[in-house]
Amino acid sequence: MTKFSLTDLLNDPEVKLTYIRSPGPGGQNVNKVATAVLLRFNIKRSALLPEDVRSRLLSLISKRITLDGDLIIKATRYRTQAQNKQDALHRLQALLNRAAIAPKNRKKTKPTFSSKQARLNTKKLHGKTKLLRSSKSHDID
Repeated sequence: MTKFSLTDLLNDPEVKLTYIRSPGPGGQNVNKVATAVLLRFNIKRSALLPEDVRSRLLSLISKRITLDGDLIIKATRYRTQAQNKQDALHRLQALLNRAAIAPKNRKKTKPTFSSKQARLNTKKLHGKTKLLRSSKSHDID
């Protein structure tokens, strides 16, 4: 498992940060200061990612990736540029760390005898309940 650190991501030339104007409240500064952060990270061409992590990441967030393979994270949660930058990097780090965890292989198991008996007993009980719901008067007519 590979762990991705914030310092590696911050110093990586593949992570491109651009600053844009943030929507929402901001008072007089709202139209003057670009506090929102737009983070771009190309997953398909990244040398930072091992091949297995890349494939898991592509399947994990396939709907949020552009046709070129760019992952775009827009951070507008905070009013300062520094906090939004940290937020975007943390979100990228969380995605990468989540993709770095290899899924466990499922071991095939057979149902136990008691679990089979329990399943059959509940089916019989459900059948009896449905039988009791039907009225005998419909059978006579």
